[in-house]
Amino acid sequence: MSNTKDNFNVADLTAALNAGDRADLVNVLKNKLHDLTGKHSNVLESLSPNVRKRVEVLREIQTEHDELEAKFFEERAALEAKYQKLYQPLYTKRFEIVNGVVEVDGATAEAAAADKQEDEDAVEKGVPDFWLTAMKNNEVLAEEITERDEEALKFLRDIKWSRIDDPKGFKLDFFFETNPYFKNSVLTKTYHMIDEDEPILEKAIATEIEWYPGKCLTQKILKKKPKKGSKNAKPITKTEQCESFFNFFSPPQVPEDEEDIDEDAAEELQNLMEQDYDIGSTIRDKIIPHAVSWFTGEAAEDDYAELEDDEDEDDDEEDDEDEDEEDEEDDEDEEEDEDETKTKKKTSAVHKKSGRAPAAGDGQSGERPPECKQQ
Repeated sequence: MSNTKDNFNVADLTAALNAGDRADLVNVLKNKLHDLTGKHSNVLESLSPNVRKRVEVLREIQTEHDELEAKFFEERAALEAKYQKLYQPLYTKRFEIVNGVVEVDGATAEAAAADKQEDEDAVEKGVPDFWLTAMKNNEVLAEEITERDEEALKFLRDIKWSRIDDPKGFKLDFFFETNPYFKNSVLTKTYHMIDEDEPILEKAIATEIEWYPGKCLTQKILKKKPKKGSKNAKPITKTEQCESFFNFFSPPQVPEDEEDIDEDAAEELQNLMEQDYDIGSTIRDKIIPHAVSWFTGEAAEDDYAELEDDEDEDDDEEDDEDEDEEDEEDDEDEEEDEDETKTKKKTSAVHKKSGRAPAAGDGQSGERPPECKQQ
């Protein structure tokens, strides 16, 4: 396994990634896979002619399966595109209610009653903090959102996703109200995929956020007092990167020169890219289609219930293993007891035949001490 891992060097991927040529990357992957399969060709050579013929027929069956699978992926993509269009009117209605563009039946009367006690401007419109709450209730996204981010994310009005065809992949659009943090009204994140069905991420690109002065949430300014005796009496300021959900719009980048990255750095980069894709796919597959369930927390409870079920299954398996181990130990104890009984009988028989009495220090059963047994 270690040799395979070493030969499948991520640096070879980075070269093609930075070239920006998807075809080259696919060729790199094919060549690597070809090398790997070539190393195992001796398996076929070691088979007898009859078995080898059977394996060849199995490979033909596999080819037919792969062709059907390709058609499945093609039809699935068409089906997803069809239903994505059908979802859009529902997403539009959701947007209008969440942002107070339209009012639902019954809410108007309640609002009128509230107006008697409060000014009209004080009455909440829509569903405040809808997207912020939905994302915070998801375990993956909650880890990315800091307290500093929350005020900015309260201005998030909608999130949409769309499929892109050239290159293959998908795009996420985050729509914001006018806010005191940045100028952008839309922040976009686009994922370019090598193979959308078996995802191989080529790269991710995102909108550059135009922060207002002093409002950047992805950086923090540290001020240090000057050393005593220093000619410069002004505090020393230093800017550092900090954790923030908005780092999502600064995706990991692959160095232009593959020689600039060693194996450890390549592995770390791969992990960062996988984490980035995990966040994007969570927003696409979970948050957008089931936003209200995440807002209410129902979706989180369902996820937790599924996790508990998985843990219970694991616990049941562990309990079964423990019971099997206990049964084995009981069987071993019974065998030891049987052996001990047989030994006692043999010892007693030897004593009767020789006419000897138990020696001093022997056990109550008349059995000799263990060191005597070995003689």
